Amino acid sequence: MNGLLVIDKPAGWTSHDVVARVRRIANERSVGHLGTLDPMATGVLPLVLGKWTRLAQFYLDAEKTYEGTIRFGFATDTYDSEGEAAGEPKAVNFGEAELKVVVEGFRGEIEQMPPPFSAKKIQGVPAYKLARQQKEVKLEPVKVQVMELEVGQPNGDGLAHFRAHVSSGTYVRSLAHDIGAKLGAGAHLASLRRTRHAEFGIGEAVSLQKLEASADALAQFLLPARRVLPKLPSVVAMDDQLARVRHGNSVNLMELSQAPQVKVLTPAGELAAVAKRVAGALFQPKIVLME
Repeated sequence: MNGLLVIDKPAGWTSHDVVARVRRIANERSVGHLGTLDPMATGVLPLVLGKWTRLAQFYLDAEKTYEGTIRFGFATDTYDSEGEAAGEPKAVNFGEAELKVVVEGFRGEIEQMPPPFSAKKIQGVPAYKLARQQKEVKLEPVKVQVMELEVGQPNGDGLAHFRAHVSSGTYVRSLAHDIGAKLGAGAHLASLRRTRHAEFGIGEAVSLQKLEASADALAQFLLPARRVLPKLPSVVAMDDQLARVRHGNSVNLMELSQAPQVKVLTPAGELAAVAKRVAGALFQPKIVLME
């Protein structure tokens, strides 16, 4: 089975857990995700099946949108609610104006320190493994983009709702931790839901329960080829062109002679390949997805 599914990941599951379950439901060994979600997080987890796993390379820098809650009053060692409290509880006595100024400082391009409990590798070893062994974790700050960040005023329990639209590689846990540190109140990520990953939104996500209940009609949940990589123009190839594409041979696509990359579709609307322009109207298949 070839295609793309958008799963609404449940809390408590790793992304690998979801992949393993979909492999079993779809009876398809080749299944992968386009970007991991922490176990505590829920929401959009796009999965690619069969030959479509080759599309993962086009989503390495995908932007994401999140919603959730930040708990002010104390930080944790993991920067989220699953960790141990780091330090004594602090008073949450900042005002709306102060919060607004601090949040503004985290918009745009920022340098962010990844959490010590993260998958960032230090000399080939994931940071979380060193942290669990109580070894020193020396991480370097990375530049990330925060295109949108809104944080509400905390309620009586110190919980504040937030929304963030960020670049690939951004740790929302670090945003919560660093905002709390800047306000002098301490904070950690209390809950997280990914509502968008690249072009895939929560409105088209399906639960694992629904997927399993409809295992015999799984194709109904696969996204149409035109929904994938929307920034690439699409061209419908004829049989003689598809014959060349199938074998990885270059093909003339006159109507898209200015595009650097294109999606090649079959007359039935299936995604046959992603091709790269070589010269003029001549395109070379970069990945072939048709049988």
